[in-house]
Amino acid sequence: MGKTVANPLLHPPCRDVPRHVAVIGAGTIGPDIAYYLKSALPDIRLTLVDVAQSAIDKALQRCRDYAGKAVARGKMSEAHAARVTANISGTLDYAALADCDWVIEAATENIELKRQIFARVEAVVGPGALMTSNTSSLPAARIFAGLRYPRRATVTHFFAPAWRNPAVEVIDWPEADPGVIEYLRWLFCVTGKVPLVTTDAVCFMLDRIFDNWCNEAALLLDRATAAQVDGVATEFVNAGPFFVLNLANGNPIITETNTLQADEEGEHYRPATVFRSVKEWLTIPPGKLSRSAPAIGTPVRDRLLGVLFSQTVDILDRGIGDPSDLELGCKTAFGFRRGPLDLMRDLGEAETHRILRAFATARPGMPMPARSLADYQKFPRHVLVDDLDGVRIITLRRPEALNALNDEMTDEILAVIAGSEADPAIAGYVITGYGVKAFCAGAEIGRFAGMLGNEAAATQYARDCSRLLVHLDAMKKPVVAALNGMTLGGGLELAMRCHALLAVDDAWTQLPEITLGIVPGIGAMVVPFRRWPRAADTFAAMLGRAERVGAPRLHELGVVDALAADIPTLIRSAVARVRAMAGQVGDSRAGPATLPANQPGPPTSAAGAPLSLEILTILDQAVRDAAAEATLEAALAISYRAFGRSACTAAAREGIAAFGEGRAPDFSAIP
Repeated sequence: MGKTVANPLLHPPCRDVPRHVAVIGAGTIGPDIAYYLKSALPDIRLTLVDVAQSAIDKALQRCRDYAGKAVARGKMSEAHAARVTANISGTLDYAALADCDWVIEAATENIELKRQIFARVEAVVGPGALMTSNTSSLPAARIFAGLRYPRRATVTHFFAPAWRNPAVEVIDWPEADPGVIEYLRWLFCVTGKVPLVTTDAVCFMLDRIFDNWCNEAALLLDRATAAQVDGVATEFVNAGPFFVLNLANGNPIITETNTLQADEEGEHYRPATVFRSVKEWLTIPPGKLSRSAPAIGTPVRDRLLGVLFSQTVDILDRGIGDPSDLELGCKTAFGFRRGPLDLMRDLGEAETHRILRAFATARPGMPMPARSLADYQKFPRHVLVDDLDGVRIITLRRPEALNALNDEMTDEILAVIAGSEADPAIAGYVITGYGVKAFCAGAEIGRFAGMLGNEAAATQYARDCSRLLVHLDAMKKPVVAALNGMTLGGGLELAMRCHALLAVDDAWTQLPEITLGIVPGIGAMVVPFRRWPRAADTFAAMLGRAERVGAPRLHELGVVDALAADIPTLIRSAVARVRAMAGQVGDSRAGPATLPANQPGPPTSAAGAPLSLEILTILDQAVRDAAAEATLEAALAISYRAFGRSACTAAAREGIAAFGEGRAPDFSAIP
């Protein structure tokens, strides 16, 4: 597939952000696409096109309602909402699209209708205007076959609800200009989407998963009810297939897409006949589903996993999509709790083989693995790797978690570095985050909850979480952190251990651990006071009050070496910084640190929330004890132990519980 870079934001785009976008189809998904674009790019002009004025009127009202609800929920300011709802209009006349930079077709899944629409569009827009179709299954080569300028056209497949669901498939078909594919990837990424490139196969990548998952569910109705199937499925997804089909009125879609797949690839894909006779399924909300008896649940579970694994290996064997995009797409587009390859790995080869063999017997003709199951697992799940001017760029990609660190991501970063550290062609490394929101939103605390009350286990956990950071401490090749957005907790501790920090102008940092009733245990209580003594007061406030500090202030204090206006500039500057530092990496963190005078204030955060005096005492003592140590290693050991002690407090139990429950912690009754 035509990706020149793994991270869409590494290179500047080949054209500007569009000024005028049209969405054709004001029915189900068109208004949602329009609202997404206006929310992300509020100053563009947007035109909705339909054959019925009533549909346009309803679509425009829907966009206004979305903005109103966002303001009411505190998700959007009134000023931003006013810009979102301005310059958005509807029309029945294609002539109004003459100056469009991008036209998105979101009409019914009918290939002749789509061809007619694009013929009308091409007759009025300029030759440089982009044209894309929001089809879930129809190949680009068929839709755009009659165009004069097919190179500027492709499929951009959104997922419902398009204004909120981050996934979008970008189809790389042979006639498309590679520059158009790269531009769309860039544009989607800067507007908060997760672009996933696939080839021009029928149903592309993600609908092969979802449509066949739903079709298999319907084929199981001879042995289980819709509610029972949904109950089994919620082990793997947030909502079962029948519940989702009811929400999306999806029965006609499954009939259409699976008929197309059956006509192309075999009768085993033919849709269940029940889809043509049922309008709504008798199921119940996910939270109220009950577990089925093993006699029903086990065979249903095996069949659902069987079709999931069958489609997964087929997609990868045929190169329709790549494994990391498939894993991410299943989680972001459909709400799978774990991607299919993770499920296969968790089950193990023997159990996965058993499920696939049983599925092959039940559903003859369905794809089976073309290689060993272990072969499908050889890919990084959470990092993207690019090379630019002799520098290896590692992008943290967990957009569903704002690029938060977990054990697997940590090991993948280490593997990239260890696998090329001795390569003389690699001058050094840049670490950055995916998208425009976050460098890294900290470290996941899921495993930590099970260690509360166990000081030894929590201390060892902090030490284990530091394995990447300790490796960076000892490196001879430079590593530069390129902060592309918010940088919190463990993400900031990672950045501190890089040899230089650069940031975009609007990036900001925070150490929020104190508000959770714990202390930051992998370097934040140690490193900044040794490395940036001029910023000691600022870091003390970040540690003890969870103050947010913007990148410009950190630049003034010498923590951030340089600021950049945008991410392509940031990456180029970071690469240049790596090359300039080659052979000059030194350690400025040895020896005791000088701390600011202790000025105790009220035990409240910068936001005014009460804090735990016990945790503040553990923090203050650890900072002072670590500062007195002669070596970085000894100082870090103190921080690990302080983290362990904090895990044994009532404040930690309350803070971690509150985080998991999505509420503010209450430390008022805790000493």
